[in-house]
Amino acid sequence: MTLSTIGIIGGGQLGRMLAMAAARLNFRTIILEPQADCPAAQVANRQIVAAYDDQAALAELAEYCDVITYEFENVPVSAAQLLAKSKPVYPPPKALEVSQDRLTEKQFLSQCGIETARFHAIDSQADLQAALADFEGKGVLKTRRLGYDGKGQRVFRSSAEDCAGAFDAMGGVPLILESFVPFEREVSVIAARATDGTIKAFDLAENVHRNGILHTSTLPARIGEQTAEAARTAAQRLLAGLDYVGVIGMEFFVMADGTLIANEIAPRVHNSGHWTEAACVVSQFEQHIRAVTGLPLGDPARHSNCVMTNLIGDDIQDVPRWLSQSNVLVHLYGKAESRPGRKMGHVTQLLP
Repeated sequence: MTLSTIGIIGGGQLGRMLAMAAARLNFRTIILEPQADCPAAQVANRQIVAAYDDQAALAELAEYCDVITYEFENVPVSAAQLLAKSKPVYPPPKALEVSQDRLTEKQFLSQCGIETARFHAIDSQADLQAALADFEGKGVLKTRRLGYDGKGQRVFRSSAEDCAGAFDAMGGVPLILESFVPFEREVSVIAARATDGTIKAFDLAENVHRNGILHTSTLPARIGEQTAEAARTAAQRLLAGLDYVGVIGMEFFVMADGTLIANEIAPRVHNSGHWTEAACVVSQFEQHIRAVTGLPLGDPARHSNCVMTNLIGDDIQDVPRWLSQSNVLVHLYGKAESRPGRKMGHVTQLLP
């Protein structure tokens, strides 16, 4: 291996787990994150404390790193593009551009032949009223940018619901209205693409959300092989379309007939793939490090059924109970303060 240092933009728990996986393969890591002593910096070799778009900090990161990646999709595209002029940046900046705008994301998925919910771009109150009329008063209104874990959303459940002032109430920013999808369950696939174009996917997880935040991911998902193959095929199309390198997460709605509707993509390691560190020889985090450094991808085979549970806010108090159980991997994120809705850690229980 000729590469030695990986730059990671973002210092949260995903960056932390990437740094840990990198260390196992003898790579050094440098974190760029404005919050000092962030979770990732606690296990990395070094932290540059600066804003993600700080020109001097980006130049320093490029100087000392052989390849650069990121742990979340709201990294400024301009920062990724600047870094890419001097060092490899994986996933490519195009993946950020597509994923940062829900409208662009839906349009790109459609171009790749991947079915999504129906949608309308919303740039005014009049647009919203017309779109709701088209969807018979029902739909999910979302900000096109920066929303996550259920934030930046409003649900309309019937034509009787008054939408007056809703556009301004959402901040008067560009929005997207998505139609309701009568799905039976939610699943996700975690897939990786190497620099040579090789693609490997982990088994699909069945996900349950609470208050817009992932609660559990269970393996195996209650789907047929045809549905699983359709998800893997969609991931392959997306990865090829983006000329992607690294791990990506794709979320789907499963319909009654087993067909899939793509919901969202995340150009990074994903919460619904945390189970891989307990139930696979090669985790999603190691797979990402392998991909971005040009190493062969690992075998994504699962050796056990399992359920991953997020520890949100005061769930952190349950850690002693989890530790007292057998076949449970506990992973805490090094966050000093628990808050409602804050991800503090996760546990993965291996099942018979």
